[in-house]
Amino acid sequence: MSKVAGKIKNAVKKKKNHRAGMPPGSVVYLGEQKMDNVRITVMDYSENSFTENVVADIDPSWPQSDSNGVKWINIDGLHNVELIERVGRQFNIHSLILEDIVHTRQRPKMEELEGNIYIVLKMITFDEEQQQLKSEQVSIVFGNNYVISFQEMVGDVFDPVRQRIRNGKGRIRKMGCDYLMYALLDSIVDNYFVVLESFSDRIELLQEQVAVDPTEEVLHSIHNMKRELLILRKAVWPLRELIGSMQKVEADIIQPATQIFLRDVYDHIVQTIDTTEALREMAAGILDVYLSSISNRMNAVMKVLTIIATIFIPLTFVSGIYGMNFEHMPELAWKWGYPWGFWLIISVIIIVMLSYFRNKKWL
Repeated sequence: MSKVAGKIKNAVKKKKNHRAGMPPGSVVYLGEQKMDNVRITVMDYSENSFTENVVADIDPSWPQSDSNGVKWINIDGLHNVELIERVGRQFNIHSLILEDIVHTRQRPKMEELEGNIYIVLKMITFDEEQQQLKSEQVSIVFGNNYVISFQEMVGDVFDPVRQRIRNGKGRIRKMGCDYLMYALLDSIVDNYFVVLESFSDRIELLQEQVAVDPTEEVLHSIHNMKRELLILRKAVWPLRELIGSMQKVEADIIQPATQIFLRDVYDHIVQTIDTTEALREMAAGILDVYLSSISNRMNAVMKVLTIIATIFIPLTFVSGIYGMNFEHMPELAWKWGYPWGFWLIISVIIIVMLSYFRNKKWL
């Protein structure tokens, strides 16, 4: 089996859906386990109070609604299906939502079931050390006074939100769970701009490399960038529909004051989509420039080889005549027949042909 066939086979195995044939609402983890133990972080806050704890398990005494504040539960790690199911029972989360939470290849969307609003989207980051794009699924479930966020692994873009809650700055401690949901969503969308800036820098570097030295390594970099931009596009495009659906929610769980901020996120998403499409066009343009550069280089090489071959055609003809070894040939008895006969003829032919090529601007 070839290497390419082996890679295709492994990719098919990774994408195989192990839930095929199971009834709807079956909570089966489908993804790559990225950490050994699940970490649960709980923030309880109101305008005048704040607590933050890291716990090992879900506390059965956690109320589903608390009129005194907002509870933000962040769960890192989705492979513990039993824990996810306990969270669902504790906060009355529909089994279809739980099924989508542990399925890490979801398309960004929003659903409203049994008093909960479920949001799933992709958190995109760029690893500067590895020069690689990383995508992670983030699920957010929120009700009247709680927000539960589910992540595949530790590490996110929510630290500014946490810091605002800890410091009590801004309006986040004064608002409800819908504003916290907006803040998390806004953090993810804002980080898209950071990723887009890294893409812009890489495109400028590739443009210089293509112009100076279009190597095969540059071609691989172009293809990798196009693939990563496609991943970003798939993550960003559905968000416009997601925010549009949230603005149409009739339940009081999303207050009119928060709808204003959601419209701002919508504008940022549209800007992100436009920038992503522009970068994809630029990447395609770089590929066209690369192919043109390679074609021009090949044409230059072929031109030189053709000129050399063209010059040697008459030389070969002349050499063939002098190599026939006739007994009666005028130049054979001439003392200067070789230097002034043979080489002079050849030199004149070369000079005339080079002058002709230069006059035609072929050189």
